[in-house]
Order: sequence, then structure tokens, then C-alpha cells
Amino acid sequence: MDRPELAAEVDRAWARPVVLTPVFALISLVGGASPSFGLRANLLVLATGGALFWLGMSAAVTRRASPARLPRAAAWWLVPLLLFGIVEGATFLNGSQAYPTLSRLADPVLEHYWARAAAYFGWLWAFWAMVRR
Repeated sequence: MDRPELAAEVDRAWARPVVLTPVFALISLVGGASPSFGLRANLLVLATGGALFWLGMSAAVTRRASPARLPRAAAWWLVPLLLFGIVEGATFLNGSQAYPTLSRLADPVLEHYWARAAAYFGWLWAFWAMVRR
């Protein structure tokens, strides 16, 4: 009987969560110490985002299989995304302060170091998840 061989792809040592979690935590702690939209924060985002973008475009990272087709119910996730885009765009184009953008509403929370560091950490892990796909 012929049986297909089963083989699991192994992640490289540097791409494992046990390595990436402390690295992302360190980057987050440095990023949290930078003021919002400051030069250091922007350079950190460009450097880490650029490195993750490069990893995503190269063959250096083992890819996870993506579903062949998304279920029909997944389209409902586009509704809040479109609503967010419409509200942000209309408020920006209108220049109104009566209806603040969600970015402006997040500013009081992101003034605090730990909240900003947690936001960096979440951003890094979300970007890493996209790199793996």
C-alpha cells in the first residue's frame, strides 16, 4: 500500500514564539517610551514594520496554510471596517471637532506608557500573524 508521507514543517529557531515574545516585548517597551507621533516612534514603526514587511515578502518564514475560501459569514466583518473608514474619512474631510475620529478618542488612553507599550505589542503580533500567512 502506498501511503503519502506526512511531514510537519518546523519553524526556524528565531521564528518561534518563545523567541519572538521577548523580542516583541523589548521593542514594545522602547516604543512605549516614545511620545506619540514623535521622530523616535515613527522611526521605530518604520524599522520594525519594514523588517516584518520584508520577511513577509521573502521566503525566510514558513507559511501557514490559509483557507481555500472564506465562509460567507466572514463578509460581515467588512461592515464594521467600512463603517470605521466612512466615519474616519468623513470626519477628516469635514475637519469637524464635534465628531472626533477614533484615533483622537484613543489619544487619552495612549498617553500612558503601559497602554502605548501594549498597543505596540499587539501591533507587532498582528503584523507577525499577517507575515505568517
